[in-house]
Amino acid sequence: PRPVYFWQIGNLKGSRPMQFLFSHAMLRVHDLQTTRRFFVDGLGLVEKQTCVNEAAGFTMVILNVPGDDQFEVHLTYNHDDQRYVGGRTFGHLAFFVDDLYTVCARILELGFTVARPPRDGVRAFLRTPEGISIELIKQGAPLPIIEPWASMANDGTW
Repeated sequence: PRPVYFWQIGNLKGSRPMQFLFSHAMLRVHDLQTTRRFFVDGLGLVEKQTCVNEAAGFTMVILNVPGDDQFEVHLTYNHDDQRYVGGRTFGHLAFFVDDLYTVCARILELGFTVARPPRDGVRAFLRTPEGISIELIKQGAPLPIIEPWASMANDGTW
């Protein structure tokens, strides 16, 4: 049986408790093969999948802890020559959530930033006070596309 990593946080302003499940950590890399070797040969992670997206300009190697495909590390190589500074090499932490809109509303109510709103009913990016990106992914079917999310602008980078 697979371990369960769900946890709940309390409600805010009458909303129901929300469930979270850790999804993945994403690292931007400049030398995909050498970094892959570090994680696979050095740390013993297992390569699950390699995705090449020419249209979006990136290649991603998805790694897992042996015997546990719940936790993933995504090594993302962008095909351009951009150099990442100011903590941008560390991409983001990602969590599956059961109610994407409620979590984003909670973040805004607490005075934090929704950097990329959940316009598609599937995912959003938050930004911590230190500028770290947190990706939220809707667990299960996408939510209906609604306001204020559908037309909300991005707030910086993620």
